[in-house]
Amino acid sequence: MNGVRVGNRIIGAQSPVTIGWENVPKVEGGPFKRLFFTWFQPAVLFAMIAFWYYAPNSIAKASTAIGIGIAFRAFLLALEWVNPRFKSWELTWKECVTDLFYVGLGYTILNLVDNFIGSDVLIENLLASFDWDKFSWFTGLPLLVQAFLILFIFDFGQYWMHRGMHNWYPLWLTHSVHHYITQLNINKGAVGNPVELFLIGLGIGGLFDFLPRAALLAGAIGMSIGVYQHINVRFNTPAWWRFLFNTTEHHSLHHSQDFEATRSNYASNFIFIDRIFGTCVDGEAELLGMEGGRRMSIREQMLFPFTEGWKTMKEKLGKSDETHAVPAE
Repeated sequence: MNGVRVGNRIIGAQSPVTIGWENVPKVEGGPFKRLFFTWFQPAVLFAMIAFWYYAPNSIAKASTAIGIGIAFRAFLLALEWVNPRFKSWELTWKECVTDLFYVGLGYTILNLVDNFIGSDVLIENLLASFDWDKFSWFTGLPLLVQAFLILFIFDFGQYWMHRGMHNWYPLWLTHSVHHYITQLNINKGAVGNPVELFLIGLGIGGLFDFLPRAALLAGAIGMSIGVYQHINVRFNTPAWWRFLFNTTEHHSLHHSQDFEATRSNYASNFIFIDRIFGTCVDGEAELLGMEGGRRMSIREQMLFPFTEGWKTMKEKLGKSDETHAVPAE
């Protein structure tokens, strides 16, 4: 397997990948089907922006955002059955149980932990000791500009956190569990070791509590873009969308069984951040996961960073003892 040269790297030498948008399959069918799956993503984004921009204050609140998010994910789950990207990614009962376990974990234990030691707690203490009135100019910006800036700042931090997880071994141990998933579907973004899920959830949302409408709008835009990373739906993604935003295609390469492909497409929402720093690869992959697509049990996912870290430490200590051993006479 020769792979394809992308910049200074060879992508696809270890596992088959598709490189280049011209080689990604298109949605087949009648004109309505092709129209729907071409413009669905932009239509949802513009609808979300319009709703949160014009909705009265009595509706524009966190509980509404949660309700919309749940309904939207349920609809996308139905689309996965109607127009799957790959048959091999279709949801099974075993995968569904695993996904629901992690979704429940995120809404309960991880949420509780985040309330005590998460980034918003640290930011709350920071806000109490700093004169944030100096940044009142931010509130004078148009609401849509505020929302996009909030989302960009968050995504820029997520890019470097994610990239760090692929380049620093202690962080990689926590993140590697997420790369053992063997398919993408609507809930796969919730699957991972709790330590990694906590770290990847760190952000600057608490800095913008004084701008509730802008923060809600930023969250809605982020959901309308980022939700497609882990989804088994074939779209005819418009060229401008895939240039600006992360897509299922981009993220499938990031989860590929090919090592070089996984070291790309780190941004959560704005793929142009990857383009700026030279880590963007356009294309897609069907074969996902580590160790040739080995599937981990929930128990192994929970313990893997600690057992693997302990094993690595013992190996290093063993080599160190051998190096310093006194040779026999």
